[in-house]
Amino acid sequence: MLQDSKAFSGFSVDDIAAAKEFYGQTLGLTVEESPMGLTLKLGSGAEVFVYAKPNHEPASFTILNFPVADIDAAADVLISKGVVFEKYEGMHQDEKGIARPETPADGPNIAWFKDPAGNILSILK
Repeated sequence: MLQDSKAFSGFSVDDIAAAKEFYGQTLGLTVEESPMGLTLKLGSGAEVFVYAKPNHEPASFTILNFPVADIDAAADVLISKGVVFEKYEGMHQDEKGIARPETPADGPNIAWFKDPAGNILSILK
């Protein structure tokens, strides 16, 4: 029934202007604005809808994961643009905030950061 639907995901923010600047300028995504919110155009061809919500509460989980070819280079660029990577208790992370599991079976190299609304994003390799 829904296999041909052009499904999309969405999440809320408390400030559309700040989200537009962050996703467009800081992260370099193509962002389209409409009266209802923002559409983020991802490299995969997928689109994500971002909408304002007055009583927004940040997601407590990762809402967007960005696979990158070189996690150190991506982290350096984001840091230069003011992004601060999260440090999590009990997680072995380097000085940049990148978690580097001992084996590939333990998961990817990953670093988490927040958008202006407090939603969690990641880069991973």
